[in-house]
Amino acid sequence: MIIPIASDHAGLEAKEIAKKVVEKLGFMPVDFGTHSPDSVDYPEFAVLVAKKVDSGEHESGILICGSGQGMCMTANKFPNVRAALVYTPEVAKLSKEHNNANVICLPGRLLNEEQITEILKAWLSSEFEGGRHQRRVTKIQTLTDN
Repeated sequence: MIIPIASDHAGLEAKEIAKKVVEKLGFMPVDFGTHSPDSVDYPEFAVLVAKKVDSGEHESGILICGSGQGMCMTANKFPNVRAALVYTPEVAKLSKEHNNANVICLPGRLLNEEQITEILKAWLSSEFEGGRHQRRVTKIQTLTDN
């Protein structure tokens, strides 16, 4: 599975780590930038990944900025994106199992290599549970259908 990934300058180092982890787990990361530590505006990069997930071209995506918040706020503007700000493996697992998160947003300034590895392992190996959680995800979706 191809997984689009992007960061701003504050998430650049974490993005490089995340790409290696994703590859080791058997997925193919496609890097949408940024490729430099020069200051950039995170929405420009969040949109590139969110559009790919929103359209259904890719099943999931990864976004990284300093706090993870800006990327998450931007990605959630797209109706078919359920982006989750994740900072522990437990939150990663629950975001997929209960919320069917299809974009994970990481706080690059707050996570080390081990944490990024464990978070991505948890998220990429988890499955949506459906059931009572489907009813809630459907309610979220209907908010954008109006």
